[in-house]
Amino acid sequence: MLKEYKSITEVVGPLILVEGVEGATYYELVEIEQQNGEIRMGRVLEVDGDKAVVQLFEGTQGLQISTSKARFLGRSIELAVSPDILGRVFDGMGRPIDGGPNIIAEKRLDIEGEPINPAARDYPSEFIQTGISAIDGLNTLVRGQKLPVFSGSGLPHAQLAAQIARQAKVLGGESRFAVVFAAIGITFEEADFFISDFRRTGAIERTVLFMNLANDPAIERIATPRMALTAAEYLAFDLGMHVLVILTDITNYAEALREISAARKEVPGRRGYPGYMYTDLATMYERAGRIRGREGSITQIPILTMPEDDKTHPIPDLTGYITEGQIILSRELHGKGITPPIDVLPSLSRLKDKGIGEGKTREDHADTMNQLFAAYARGKEAKELAAVLGDAALSDVDKLYAQFADEFERRYVSQGYETNRSIEETLELGWELLTILPRVELRRIRDEYIDKYLPTSQEGDE
Repeated sequence: MLKEYKSITEVVGPLILVEGVEGATYYELVEIEQQNGEIRMGRVLEVDGDKAVVQLFEGTQGLQISTSKARFLGRSIELAVSPDILGRVFDGMGRPIDGGPNIIAEKRLDIEGEPINPAARDYPSEFIQTGISAIDGLNTLVRGQKLPVFSGSGLPHAQLAAQIARQAKVLGGESRFAVVFAAIGITFEEADFFISDFRRTGAIERTVLFMNLANDPAIERIATPRMALTAAEYLAFDLGMHVLVILTDITNYAEALREISAARKEVPGRRGYPGYMYTDLATMYERAGRIRGREGSITQIPILTMPEDDKTHPIPDLTGYITEGQIILSRELHGKGITPPIDVLPSLSRLKDKGIGEGKTREDHADTMNQLFAAYARGKEAKELAAVLGDAALSDVDKLYAQFADEFERRYVSQGYETNRSIEETLELGWELLTILPRVELRRIRDEYIDKYLPTSQEGDE
């Protein structure tokens, strides 16, 4: 028998206080029924003796607390899952918004998830091809990894996210691949772009979309990524699929966390964000990975816009501690018309060495990756020197490196949002660009690979 209480005594922002409560539990679902029969949903955020703080999903605007009653449901927020969720579009609370029928649940899963035993985790080691050279060739994504994209306001992270979702695949074998896409606090135009793009390309058939719009309540923003990760865990560990989870935009999630923390009158941490934001983000990011003995895996690409392009801001800073690298978008490259504007030098995939090489990509991948990095870095230095002292200050070799840097950005990094390059195409393009440099400069590549893969156009350019 569900217990009802007519003892709602206080409203602060999205929070209400219910007194005289017995046996309430953390994150328990609550129905607030008004006199006219309207029901709003919420969850228990804090319990102190017989007092419970309840957070409303729809907000408290227009709520008459004197005539409302609170009903505690004895369970937390759950997501109805079945194989039919593929190809569907849901709102931030897991309700279908694509005009299709409700999901007939095979099971209902708590959106907070089950913690993975660290001893049961398997090490990420298999290559995922995104079709984007700057990622596949230089900052390789590995199955089971958490690799965030650090962007800035106005940069094309939405197009990059859609491209990765469309093109990503696991090479070799008959493994089933799915994408779970969670849009957090985005505008209607952005949501329409993602849904239209996935439908246009047919990618929606293997995708589950969760859409939380900017005008939806802040509390719903907290639940949306957890809904997505719960769907991913079901697809990965119950159905044995390899799942790529894309979360955009984590900054909107963190802002909602700050808003709710302020409503609870908690002591703020850095820049007003709650002191537990690191832990909170970790509860999401750490749901990626592989489990020994299970076929499926979850790979995460969280996307966040850095306020004022500041990498030291708490959101990218804490994200960098928890995840295994970062892909950074550059405003300078965006201004040059490079698409996607991925800045490869400060970008990093800490697990890239585990996912490349013979049997995974190709034997020459590691050597060419190191050589391309080194050559591009030297080329950028040469261009900076020329900007200060003029071209006359550069040696002939430095001029070749400067030419290499320009060609590398124009041909390797910039490929547009519709081009899907195989890893072989990416590696061949890298070798082609290296022909700009004398063979004697290719010190990071073994001679047998140079003999085998370097295009013959460089012969005699010793």
